[in-house]
Amino acid sequence: MTKRDLRHVALYARVSTRRQDLRSQEPELRRWAEAYAGDEAIVWYTDKESGTTMQRPAWQRVETALRSGDVARIVVWRLDRLGRTAAGLTALFAELRERGVPLVSVREGFDLMTPAGHLVATILASVAQFETEVRRDRVAAGIAAARAAGKRWGGRAKGQRYKVTAELERQVKQLRAGGETVSAIARALRLSRPTVYATL
Repeated sequence: MTKRDLRHVALYARVSTRRQDLRSQEPELRRWAEAYAGDEAIVWYTDKESGTTMQRPAWQRVETALRSGDVARIVVWRLDRLGRTAAGLTALFAELRERGVPLVSVREGFDLMTPAGHLVATILASVAQFETEVRRDRVAAGIAAARAAGKRWGGRAKGQRYKVTAELERQVKQLRAGGETVSAIARALRLSRPTVYATL
């Protein structure tokens, strides 16, 4: 097997938790591969880890292959799937440009190798980090609001049903409208996920 035989297109997909799935990303990545990969080998890398760190198992395998010269290009569904830390993404962009490895975002469609594409990618990296910080603030605000409303912390006796107050229902719906996941809302307000679903 030659060095050329090892080179491949790295299709990378990520979700933040093990409860989430990759169904929204995989079909578009497959369509991209069918349309544009040609004869290049395809290798899938998937993580179920937070984007707030670049230290993720599958992504670290991508980096190892990249530094060995085995990655011809990296393809993601959207840039924030690579990560949500501006510093980590900016360092990655610099390394990809230095190595001449293209980065493709299926949804956002930019070419990292051009000055304009590099600018767009850098802006999107900052936006991804901003969204993470806003989400964190919303969850913290939800916890504070629940405490202020007299929400009892510490759980309930087994089998006891929890009655959602009008105020708590408002908080659930407000957090959901702000883009929070059901899991994040449940953690913030100390509710079960079924209770959050039922409230919504």
